[in-house]
Amino acid sequence: MNTLGVRKAKKLIMLLLVFLVLLLLTGLSFWQFNHRLLAVDPEDSVLIEVTVSSNSNTARIASQLAEKGLINNPDIFIWYCRLKGYDSQLQAGVYQFGKSQGIPEMVQDLVAGRVKSKTITIPEGYDLRQIGELFVAREICSLEEWQTAVLKDYDYEFLRDIPKRDNRLEGFLFPETYRIRDGASPEELIKMMLSQFSKVWDEQFSAAAEQSGLTTYRVITLASMVEKEGRHDEERPRIAGVIFNRLQIGMALQIDATVLYSLGGHKDRVLLKDLEVDSPYNTYRNTGLPPGPIASPGAVSIQAVLQPEKHDYYYYVTSEGGYHTFSRTYEEHLRAKNK
Repeated sequence: MNTLGVRKAKKLIMLLLVFLVLLLLTGLSFWQFNHRLLAVDPEDSVLIEVTVSSNSNTARIASQLAEKGLINNPDIFIWYCRLKGYDSQLQAGVYQFGKSQGIPEMVQDLVAGRVKSKTITIPEGYDLRQIGELFVAREICSLEEWQTAVLKDYDYEFLRDIPKRDNRLEGFLFPETYRIRDGASPEELIKMMLSQFSKVWDEQFSAAAEQSGLTTYRVITLASMVEKEGRHDEERPRIAGVIFNRLQIGMALQIDATVLYSLGGHKDRVLLKDLEVDSPYNTYRNTGLPPGPIASPGAVSIQAVLQPEKHDYYYYVTSEGGYHTFSRTYEEHLRAKNK
């Protein structure tokens, strides 16, 4: 190889070495950048409260997170936000972050506005009054705020044919455990529960109800009575069967839970004088279904109405352990009551 060829070869080797060094430095910088994006301490699950004010910018938020030990380098947080185009999308609020979270996860929470929240469980069989009392007890809203929110219009298809009245939403605030943000209004909570009902109904029950020829309102009215009357899931389809049997022959449903709803409160025992309450919800004095649901039924009770047990029982009475004794005739029923 001549001298010119040797020089070219050396130059090529030098360029290759420079390229490899630059590649190594770039890879190292990229690794360091990504390493700093990771959690400060993956094993630390303690939540730390961070308040982001409405006039905070990315630099201020980065400084707050660094002061609380949630990130290692504020500059990396700022550059990540700018790189992803999130610089102007970080939302104000009270957040809870942990050292086990990386920068991308915290940024996603800030962009989505996933502020500090609490969980609340709406039990199956609760009515509007009980749900309101639960929210008041948890200091989520006042009784007046709840009563005002319940009367507002909510645009859901299953509500459109229900007459305007104080208990229009009865039965449709789906019993579930919800995560709610601090400061959420009762209107937001109601929309959350109505949306959950809509989702569950569409996914699990809509097709079966259409096949049975039952409207959403009728199903929920029936299911609310099944929910209040039955304590054990395995009995709910049988109780639903009794209700359908009575409706078929025009017999009064005589469901104690509707009497209690008429009275506006709970009692351990329904007395004879209670059965005389003048209310369209009193199924001892009125035949057919009550004007609407009396509580929020769970999925098991809704399913029981759509798939009731086929039998010839017309009566039942509570027995040991909250179970029921079912009877075909009134004479059998009396014997069961006496027993």
